[in-house]
Amino acid sequence: LVLPGVCNALSLEIKASPKVRAYIGEQVTLKCSFKSSSPITESLTVDWTYRPLTGGQMETIFHYQSVPYPTMVGKFKDRISWIGNVAKGDASIAIQSPVMSDNGTFICSVKNPPDMYHNIPQTLLIVTERGLSFQLTSAVLLSILVFLPSIIVVILLLIRMGRKFGVLKEKKKSGCKKSSIEVSDEPEHTERGNCLGKLKDWCLNCV
Repeated sequence: LVLPGVCNALSLEIKASPKVRAYIGEQVTLKCSFKSSSPITESLTVDWTYRPLTGGQMETIFHYQSVPYPTMVGKFKDRISWIGNVAKGDASIAIQSPVMSDNGTFICSVKNPPDMYHNIPQTLLIVTERGLSFQLTSAVLLSILVFLPSIIVVILLLIRMGRKFGVLKEKKKSGCKKSSIEVSDEPEHTERGNCLGKLKDWCLNCV
C-alpha cells in the first residue's frame, strides 16, 4: 500500500510526438518534454534509445548528464545533436541528414533522482523523399487546375451543341426548306442564303 504512493510522488511526466515525418537529407527534430516534481540537479539524465522499423534490440544513441554524449558508434555517429534545455524541461534532439534506413521507434527516457519512475512515450520516425511527395502534389494540382475545368467546358459545349441542333432541326421543319408544292415569291438563292446565314450564326455562337 505504501509503494504505489511513493511511486506516484516520485515520478516524472514525459511527452513526445507519437509520429514524426522527415525528409532525406534534411534535419529532423525529435521533441521530448518532461515535468519533474523534484528540482533539476546535475544528477538528471536523459537517454534516447532506438529500435529499427524492421525490429531488433533497442540501442542507446544519446546520453545526457550535465553535458551531451551522442553515440560514437553505429549508424547515428556524428549525426545527433542536443537541442534541449533541461532547465525548461526540454530533452529534444536533432538528427542530421536522415535516411530511409533510420525509420524506426525512438524512446526518450528522463531520470531526475529521486524521481525515477515515468511513462514511456514512443516516437515513430518515417523518412521519405521530398521529391516524390512534391511530384504527387504537382500532379494533383495539375489535374484540378487543368483537366477538370477542361472536362466541364467540353460537357457544356456538347450540351449547347445538342440544343442548337434541336433548334436548327425545328427551324428546318418549319420552313427553312419549302416543299415542292409551295410557291415562293423569293428567289431560290435568297432562301439558301438565309439557311446558310443561320448556320453561320449558329457556328459562330458555338465557337
